[in-house]
Amino acid sequence: MSDFARFLIIIGVILVVVGLALLLLPKIPWLGKLPGDIVIKRENFTFYFPLGTSILISVILSLIFWLFRR
Repeated sequence: MSDFARFLIIIGVILVVVGLALLLLPKIPWLGKLPGDIVIKRENFTFYFPLGTSILISVILSLIFWLFRR
């Protein structure tokens, strides 16, 4: 199989995974409300920094990529 065909297949799989994630992630109630997520609410201002969620997603993606490399 040519390199370009393999590249297109990989891009297609990535798009499907991202699409499924965008469809299913709002249905996970605890995602975005983990300990370590920073929320600052003022009168006309809300600042949200999902630090705990970002770390969790990073660990999960690192494990997945590590498994695929093996």
